[in-house]
This record gives sequence, C-alpha cells and structure tokens, in this order.
Amino acid sequence: MIAPEDLDVTLVDGYVDEPAHFGVPPYISTYPRYTAGALVDAGVDPANVTYHTIDELRGDTAKFNDVADADLFVYVGGMTVPGKYVGGTPAEPDEVRELAWLADGTSVMGGPVRFGVGEENAGAQEMERSDLDFDFLAMADIEAAAYDLVDNGLEGFEDRYRDNQDINRWAAKGAFVVEQHPNYPEYLICEMETSRGCAYRCSFCTEPMYGDPSFRSADAVVTEVGELYAHGARHFRLGRQADILAFGGDGEAPNPDALRDLYGGIREVAPELGTLHLDNMNPVTIVDYPEKSRDAIRVIAEHNTPGDTAAFGLESADPLVQEENHLLVSAEECLEAVRIVNEVGGWRPGESPADAPSWGEGSPDRLPKLLPGINLLHGLTGERAETFEHNKQFLHSLLDEGLMVRRINIRQVMAFEGTEMADTGVDLAQNHKQLFKQYKTDVRETIDNAMLQRVVPPGTVLKDVTLEYHQDGKTFGRQLGTYSLLVAIPGERELGQTIDVAITDHGYRSVTGVPHPLDLNDASMDELTAIPGIGSSTAGDILVARPHDSAPTVADADLAKFTQ
Repeated sequence: MIAPEDLDVTLVDGYVDEPAHFGVPPYISTYPRYTAGALVDAGVDPANVTYHTIDELRGDTAKFNDVADADLFVYVGGMTVPGKYVGGTPAEPDEVRELAWLADGTSVMGGPVRFGVGEENAGAQEMERSDLDFDFLAMADIEAAAYDLVDNGLEGFEDRYRDNQDINRWAAKGAFVVEQHPNYPEYLICEMETSRGCAYRCSFCTEPMYGDPSFRSADAVVTEVGELYAHGARHFRLGRQADILAFGGDGEAPNPDALRDLYGGIREVAPELGTLHLDNMNPVTIVDYPEKSRDAIRVIAEHNTPGDTAAFGLESADPLVQEENHLLVSAEECLEAVRIVNEVGGWRPGESPADAPSWGEGSPDRLPKLLPGINLLHGLTGERAETFEHNKQFLHSLLDEGLMVRRINIRQVMAFEGTEMADTGVDLAQNHKQLFKQYKTDVRETIDNAMLQRVVPPGTVLKDVTLEYHQDGKTFGRQLGTYSLLVAIPGERELGQTIDVAITDHGYRSVTGVPHPLDLNDASMDELTAIPGIGSSTAGDILVARPHDSAPTVADADLAKFTQ
C-alpha cells in the first residue's frame, strides 16, 4: 500500500453546470478545489496533485500521461442544465469513459455526473446513471469520497455528504489548485459556495437532492476568498446557492445583516478584487418579504461590481405549468420582483442609487450594478401551445413597463432520476421542438435586441474585456462575471489581451463595440463606421484629415462619447 504522502494524484476537470453552480471556463467550480483540499487533508503532498481541464488534455495529448501514470485518478464533471459555452467545451460521456480506460491506477469520478448522463450535453435528454467504467463512482460528494478513499488505502469508501466543517478545512487546503488552471490568473473566476440545497421542490430541479439549505457562515466564505486571493485569484462569483437573499437566515426570509457581513468581509480580504458577482436570487423571497429583500439587495448593490445578474427561476409564465410543476411564483409576482430589483439595484456607477432604474439619454456610461435575469424552461409537465404565448406576453410586459433584465435564458428540460421529470420524461420537449425553435427566434428578435439597447445603450463602456477568439474578421471577447456580454470588435486583434470597449450596436445576444477611448489617429475604417451616425463618407474625411488634436464635430454622431 502506498502511503498518502507518496501518492501521485491527477485531477481532471470535465466542467460542471448545475442550477446553482458554474464550472465551465472562465469559471472554476468548487469541486476541483475542495477535492484537492480533501486529498491534502488526507495526507497527500500538494506537490503530488496535478490538475488539468478537459480542454488541456484535448490540446496537449502528452498530458494524458498524467492520467495514465497516476496512482489515483479523480474526474469531476457533469451537466444538469444545458448551455452554450465560449470559454471551454464540457467533456462528453465518451471522452470520460476513455479517460477511465486510460488510467492504470485507481479511478474515481463524481460531481453532478452522478445524477446521470445522456447521449450528449444538450437539453431534451433522458439522463441515465452510469459509472462510465470507472473503478468508483461517488454517489454523494466526490470530495468526501476522495478523502475517504485515500484514508482507506484506495480500497473503497462509503458514500457520504461533507459538512460545513469539512468545507472549511478543504477550501483552504485546496485553494492552491487555481494556480494550475490554464486561465490563471487574469481570466479565471472562482465559484463560491454560500449554501447548498433548496427549501423548495420544483419538479425538474436537482438542487433539492442535496436536501434543505445548509448555510456556511459569512466568516467561512470570507476566509476562503482570502485564501484564493492569496493564491492570486481576483475574480469571485457567489453562485453556489439557490437563493442569495436567504443567506444566513432560516432558508426563506432574507437576512440583510448576514449579507453585510459576507460582502463587507470579502471586500476587506480582497481589496483589489476585479469581480464580485452572484447568481441565483429567488423571486418568491422578494414577493414574500419585500422590505427585507430591498434592504438585502441594497447591500449587494453597494458592494458588488457593475454588470451583476440575479437569475430568477420563473421557468414558466403559464399558470397550468406552474401548478403542475410546483413552481414558486406567478408571472405577475415575478414581474413585481423584477420591479424591486430594478428600483434598488438598477443604478449605474456615477449616479445616485435613487435614480434607478436608469437607461436612455443622459444615463452614465457604465453597466447597472444589479439586474434580474429570467430563466424559462420548456418541456415541463402541462406544457401546451399556449405556454409559449404566456411566456412571450410576460417578456413583452417587461419592455412595456420600462424595466430592465440583463439576460433571458431559454432552455429545454433534462430528465434526471430522482426528480419528478424522471416519470414524465422529455417527450413534451421533443414533441415541441419546432414550436420551441420558432418561439426562441421570436424572443431573440422582438425582446432581446430591444432589451440590450436599454441595458447597454451606445456609448456604454465595458471595462476589462478579454479578447477570446476571431471570427468573420472580428475579434470577440467578454468581461469576467455572471452572464457576461459577448462583444464583437472590428478587425483581428491580439487574443488574450484585456481592453475597455465602448458599445456601438446590438445583436440579439451580443453587442458590437470599439476600443475605448478610440484613437482617431489610429482607428480603422471599420472601427469608425461602427460608431452610430458615422458612414463611410464621414469616416473617410476623418482618415484624410489626420492627425487630430481633438475629436472633430460630426453632425449626426457624438464622437466625444467614444474618444474621451
């Protein structure tokens, strides 16, 4: 038997995406960090822990040797909500199985993959549990399994869930693993867990499988942020919870004081952080406790960084679907929750919070501090043709009232064993695929574009956009944060650099912009004509008249907005 301190361990991150957990780059989830910490706590030398992402293995086949040669190979991954990703490609089931075949040592896998896998990472899938030919499948927490497996001489483990005391040790001991992520340090955002589990039982969701909410203390989360900060992390997302408003409370009512301790503490231990965002906020909490919720949202908006998004799980505006799937809020109740977040969090840096929600001419050129995001899910029990009309009517009401939402997420259900959807399956989602496709197009064309123009009017400056890829003669990039906007910039610029961008135009799910401030003595023809009100003739005049000491006056364009 190999002593724990002599074990060579390879940890592969196939990425996770759960209702309350991001892990596809530029995010790093809690799973690899906590698992690394558990291994170290069990006696493994941190120098013997090798961490790779699945994309690293695809890009450098020599790194497969680390999997083959390890005494212990740990895989973490699994998707319980489907999405489209720019920063990385989640491991497909066949790839995970091939890793198990490659490993000569003991192999164990875990994470949300334990809930099941389909034929591919997509919606409208029946998900089945499978060990994918690993020696061990952790049917509870992979980090607890890793600890117990090492402690038992790699002979096995009993499935168990870790508790908050375990996390407090493992989070600190595993913070070092962020330094091995290929995005480290500039383009990496750490997913932070404040609680796990949910007080409610919606038909499709895997989060209740973790039980009722189990809240960490503010001090524990702040300490973890401090450890990550000490290892060079500068971007953080409080995403691992069903409802940020319930933090530090009884699982339902908001606790503004606990949030003040949490956010204030993070700002103290990470004084030069670049991003502090969140994810899930339950609209039913706002409806049931409006005044406490206002106080809590005010605390968040005072401490976060701009562009933050609070995802609202409306799921469906159809009363029939709401009733049959135990959904928590009606369309009107969700609308009221949107109003409150707009009023309290929808202000932009440079103006008074009392001016929220702010948009249109004269609003500051920064993203609002905190806006809602709307989640809509299709293929649920009771769905009918009218469901799609109910949803569109709700979304149009947001525009009609002058409200803002940062993004609208439309997806199809995945049916997991252990949820009510396992009995219903995905037949409705598959039967409605054509209807779903047309409806999704309608929303993009009639809602998304208009909402983007409201949230990000021309001239809005997005700070620290990292350039990720080239396509069609343009360079595409994003800020770090929750549901960051995809930005297209004319021309092919060097990838990996970070620049500020002023927005010039809007698509359905993305925006176009130019570097800010734009240097008129260096700007290209494409960059100049991207500015609203400047055509090719005016752009040509600007080019011919170089050099410029200041922005020339142009009748139909506010050049100063983009050059100063």
